[in-house]
Amino acid sequence: MSSEKFIIIPYKKGRGGLVPGELRQASNAASAERIATAMSERHPGVAAYSVIVDTDTGDMTSPNLIIAFGDVPPLQD
Repeated sequence: MSSEKFIIIPYKKGRGGLVPGELRQASNAASAERIATAMSERHPGVAAYSVIVDTDTGDMTSPNLIIAFGDVPPLQD
């Protein structure tokens, strides 16, 4: 079984470039956009995505960018 989830990924500077910070979850796309906007003031890059999550395995697929701020590396599917 799978379901759509909304995640926000902040990026921070690390050795060799940007690295993802702690992933946050939102209840819907509008909430994900609001959270990403607020986080953009504290991080060099922030992206919000909708993803399909396999509830049996926890695997995330089919990322769809909702909004991005600053430097955001490409997300691998």
